[in-house]
Amino acid sequence: MKALVYDGVETLTFRDVPDPVATSNEHLIRVEAVGICGSDMHAYLGHDVRRPAPLILGHEAAGVIVGGPNDGMRVTVNPLVTCGTCAACRSGRENLCPTRQIISMQPREGAFAQFVTMPMQNLVEVPKDVPLAKASLAEPLAVSWHAVRLATEALHPTAQRRALVIGGGAIGLAASLALKAMAVADVTIIEPNDARRTFLRDTCGEHAVASTDDHFPLVVDAVGYSATRAMASALATPGGVIAHVGLGEDSGGLDIRRMTLQEITFIGTYTYTAQDFRDTAQAIFDGHLGPLDWFQTRDLSEGAKAFAELRTGSVAAPKIVLNPWP
Repeated sequence: MKALVYDGVETLTFRDVPDPVATSNEHLIRVEAVGICGSDMHAYLGHDVRRPAPLILGHEAAGVIVGGPNDGMRVTVNPLVTCGTCAACRSGRENLCPTRQIISMQPREGAFAQFVTMPMQNLVEVPKDVPLAKASLAEPLAVSWHAVRLATEALHPTAQRRALVIGGGAIGLAASLALKAMAVADVTIIEPNDARRTFLRDTCGEHAVASTDDHFPLVVDAVGYSATRAMASALATPGGVIAHVGLGEDSGGLDIRRMTLQEITFIGTYTYTAQDFRDTAQAIFDGHLGPLDWFQTRDLSEGAKAFAELRTGSVAAPKIVLNPWP
């Protein structure tokens, strides 16, 4: 099969690789759409020791099952494979499974390829009227759905339903959509990139600004750098909640003194539970997350060029979805 392989820092090669072989409890999936994630970019830049080259990246996938009793079923892929038996899995917190694996990290190759294999429990059937490119957004949307669910559950019942999202990429935009789906209608997105901010306003109908001095009961950091954590620390109201989703850099930024004195709750959030993923997929199918028309589609063979453009910040759209079968 053809795949886009990460061969080294800022080096992606579209080339032939061996076809994956499904084990007895897995299905072979013909990948029809796969999104580029911020973590893929992190690996591409050589900043993720968990993803050493050579490796097939990509974990935001949707496609069609090939062979077996479910041949032809259209599915979106939950890329997080867990044991199903540990305390975390039994309590419905699969994302905390100590033996969790995710495609695009060894030992599981990713979905920037024509085929991938996954267990049936990781697949959600997609209705025939939902395009698979749109269904591939379930994974990034689920990341934000999970973060927003935890944050709103932690928010004091008397707090205003107002939120700030730092970062207007796919995760930040998805956080805004999830907030609105969970009855937080007043959402501001901070996005410093002029082109992306304009896209968020004009195409997505978001309230996007370059900066703000306002304070918010709920803050989502969808970037995860020292500067954005400092911003979140400063702009959360007393008694507020910060949900930290981004993995930009490891340390710095949090104003621990202010967070302590003002009883600001900080929640680190990672991926999603299986139920979060299913709920997000259903919200897509039901139209509760809007038209989801804010992504670009390109051929997988053009993936290296897409990464290079994302690297320079010249892409206004929050998401690029790659098609392995042009």
